[in-house]
Amino acid sequence: MQDAVVRIIFSWRMLVTFFLGVSSGIPLLVTGSTLQAWMTDEKVDLAVIGLFSLVGLPYTVKFLWAPVMDRYLPPFLGKRRGWMLIAQILLMLAIGAFSLVKPAQSPWIVALLAALVSFFSASQDIVVDAYRRELLPDEELGLGSSLAVNGYRVGMLISGAFALFLADHIPWHYVYLLLAISLLTGIITTCLAPDAAGRVIPPKSLREAVAGPFLDYFKRAGAWEILAFILLYKMGDLMAGSMTTPFILKMGFTKTELAAVVKTFGILATIAGGLVGGVILIRLGLCKGLLIFGILQAVSTLSFSALASLGAYSSALAATIAFENLTGGMGTAAFTAFMASLCNKKFTATQYALLSSLMGIPRVIVAAPTGFLAERLGWVQFFIFCTLAAIPGLAFLFRYRVWQAGVDFLHRTNTSQKDNEFLAES
Repeated sequence: MQDAVVRIIFSWRMLVTFFLGVSSGIPLLVTGSTLQAWMTDEKVDLAVIGLFSLVGLPYTVKFLWAPVMDRYLPPFLGKRRGWMLIAQILLMLAIGAFSLVKPAQSPWIVALLAALVSFFSASQDIVVDAYRRELLPDEELGLGSSLAVNGYRVGMLISGAFALFLADHIPWHYVYLLLAISLLTGIITTCLAPDAAGRVIPPKSLREAVAGPFLDYFKRAGAWEILAFILLYKMGDLMAGSMTTPFILKMGFTKTELAAVVKTFGILATIAGGLVGGVILIRLGLCKGLLIFGILQAVSTLSFSALASLGAYSSALAATIAFENLTGGMGTAAFTAFMASLCNKKFTATQYALLSSLMGIPRVIVAAPTGFLAERLGWVQFFIFCTLAAIPGLAFLFRYRVWQAGVDFLHRTNTSQKDNEFLAES
């Protein structure tokens, strides 16, 4: 069993999954904090810089054009890799175009380029997520999801911390040119990757591509329960995470400790958690993994209450952050794998885009009242409340067998229909 796990980890499928994750992560900060740093250096008005946050809108509404990518096949490299290559080439051109402009002189041209980068980046995310679902067997989705997420974080480091480091030594125009060249990581991977589409028949019309994902999803048993689970599973974790930075500073820790422990050590623990979680999922399966990792996430949230009672000890902070990020990485690996497992391969792009957009809703909603709750309850009780908020999501897992039976039935039905269509066309 151990040899089999090692072979899976170092398989070509996993390497492709990781490097496509890197390619997906690079564009995010190109139009985020890195662009804000460049505009600040160029003395662009703060009000204008603030408005640039709107260019991230395509990431939240990417399901609107995902049906096009399910319906139409590019004339090269197959259904998924063709769209990936198109998005990556357009991304490279759009990011490279930043090297030809000056934010202070042409802020609205920069805004247009940023919007294009966000659109092409969201498009790449749509098809990369769909490709990963179609490439990996169900038992490898956990590890594959963790590698994709960690690759995404590496991509963000390239366009974030590394880009800022370069900007201290070379002009911003060259920084953006190098960021454009870094997209070759994705282009080369896409060209060398295997075609995962197999015998998946695309929707026959754009109408089917738009309506089909919804009709297909709501045919399954427990469809509404699954949506509730997606909204609730990481609720407690997200609530606690939104107040972590203010809590640490108000406890008396320094900004240096915050940067060293939370931003650096915490990221490493998250990456490790994703990898460990992916490997464990191969052995446990998704249901047990979601339950165990969810319980560990809740316990890690409760550990902040212990830290609040104990006081500002650096060793206690390091242990708490390591535990919280490790379990958070494990939970994310299982959660993203679960969402991928729900998708019908005929509509993978649209269904995954919808589910991932739904997953982002709690991040926005639950952050709003957390400051009020922390003030009213105090830190110890606040983190206990966040721990209790994890229970409803975990309770839904007792319905997992019903959900899985529904998914298996639909997958068998769709596979039979696809085989019949394939044989008829042959």
